[in-house]
Amino acid sequence: MGDSRSRRYRLGTGLLTTLAAAALVAAGCSAPNSGGSTASAGPSSDIPDKPSAPVSLNVLDVAGNAQLTQGIFDNFVKEHSDIVSKYTISTEKAPNLAGKLKAQEDAGQLNIDLVLTGTDGLSAGLAGNLWTKLTPDFDSRLSNMKNYTEPAAKMATLAQGYGVELVEYPSGPLLEYNPAKVTTPPTSTDELLAWCKANPGKFQYAQPKNSGPGRTFLMGLPYILGDSDPKDPTNGWAKTWDYLTEIGKCSAPYETGTGNTMKNIANGSVWMIASTTGWYINPRVLGTVPATMKVGSLKGFHWVTDAQYASVPKGISKDKLSAILNLLQYMLTPKQQAITIDKGYFYPGPAVKDVKLTDAPQASQDAIAKFVDPSFDSLIANNPQETSLPADAQVTAFGLWDTKIGATKK
Repeated sequence: MGDSRSRRYRLGTGLLTTLAAAALVAAGCSAPNSGGSTASAGPSSDIPDKPSAPVSLNVLDVAGNAQLTQGIFDNFVKEHSDIVSKYTISTEKAPNLAGKLKAQEDAGQLNIDLVLTGTDGLSAGLAGNLWTKLTPDFDSRLSNMKNYTEPAAKMATLAQGYGVELVEYPSGPLLEYNPAKVTTPPTSTDELLAWCKANPGKFQYAQPKNSGPGRTFLMGLPYILGDSDPKDPTNGWAKTWDYLTEIGKCSAPYETGTGNTMKNIANGSVWMIASTTGWYINPRVLGTVPATMKVGSLKGFHWVTDAQYASVPKGISKDKLSAILNLLQYMLTPKQQAITIDKGYFYPGPAVKDVKLTDAPQASQDAIAKFVDPSFDSLIANNPQETSLPADAQVTAFGLWDTKIGATKK
């Protein structure tokens, strides 16, 4: 989903520390890289099967992924303390990722060992040449990637070998609404625009560069509107840019993250927001959004699938890269993937084959049974699924949105 969410992490072996945005400009104040050999990783043949000593991993999460995977980190440390002795997870907004990494890499003071990111942060890192190549260089050590589901396998290609996909889901675009205020929800883009004009300031989506629902709304419109090339935001999105311009005249201000739009629909300041399967389910499970909210879709929509990845910054030590490769292989086992079902954040998930809902913890099973909308399985089965834009096109789309759309609303 890409945006760093405000959520309740489990605290344990993985101490969770939230980074303030201002701290990002002071990379040298971060905890020093620790554990194992300090020599930077070289060719794949140089990376040992296991680190020479257990390492401590500093993980940066810019996607809210730790909600899905922190239990897996905990399990790995418990079962493989000879590889990873401990880990910390810090959080930050995706748009700040590239600048932080570049500053550390240029200074030779790398304090981040692993990044959990959506397609937004992944794309920014690719554009900045900030990631370590993982596949096909380490295919034999990441063999569980062969077990991806078909949609996950397609999304894995967006990493271009510089990230390992951890979770995947159909995503959106969907519309979440307050039924007490929206008695006849729109079912087409024309109806949505008309509703927005009749209810100014009551429809909202967040900035696409830091929002999964905002991103899928942006990338999903070209399919709904019949644009000439849904994969080309520069030359193929004429209808989309016109539509976003028009709906921008009546929509609420663009929030900096999805979490804020959820707060706004919960407190009644807006009545309808861009959403996804996971964003509809998870905040209602957590109680941050009333369970009474409803969800709908627009005629002719295509799912724009979303995924989250683990990427390794350049300059990582050989021992730490060895530990990370062992960790990532472990994270893609069916038993551990069942943990990612969690509270529906990436419904239906997971990313690998042969994982059933009944394999998930009972709390996850109960949450899915209670909070999943009955329409979701039919919508997933009967609507086309498209991958998100490739990295370069995604960066371009975000930039065009910023200048064409975002800059026009103060």
